[in-house]
Amino acid sequence: MTVSLERLKVFVVDDNHHMINIIKAILRGFGVKDILDAINPLEALNIVRTTKFDLIITDFAMEPIDGCELTKTIRAEEGAPNRLTPIIMLSAYAERSKVEIARDAGITEFCAKPVTATELYRKIAAAANSPRPFVRTNMYSGPDRRRRKNSPHEGPERREAPLEFGDTGAPGA
Repeated sequence: MTVSLERLKVFVVDDNHHMINIIKAILRGFGVKDILDAINPLEALNIVRTTKFDLIITDFAMEPIDGCELTKTIRAEEGAPNRLTPIIMLSAYAERSKVEIARDAGITEFCAKPVTATELYRKIAAAANSPRPFVRTNMYSGPDRRRRKNSPHEGPERREAPLEFGDTGAPGA
């Protein structure tokens, strides 16, 4: 299914200016016109606190905070304009442990570098076409980490029923 991206407002955060230019060129190729970027993740935090985006794309390894800390902060801020915004993480470190760390930080999708236009489009389309319910617990805030409806997990904190879209998971919410 083709997703129209021309109306999206996208924020790209990467401490490598060359990578920002590559991602922006790919996004422009998809028809995205409204793209903002930040090379410093602390500057990015200030921007996401005041500007609403439809999609955030961030690098994993940055200084002084990494993409996971950026994501956790965005997800944790009550009433923030981008708490539920899909976040795609890019990383040259695509081993399972890094993907799990990023997932547990609250990212929506993970894309390994070197990034291809096809793969980035698939990740954007997945976030747009198959949004997962947002989950908020004491230990996690982000999209439901379960991608399969019949997860075999039987741990003590397993939810009995899927959350509705926008449900925070908080009692009485």
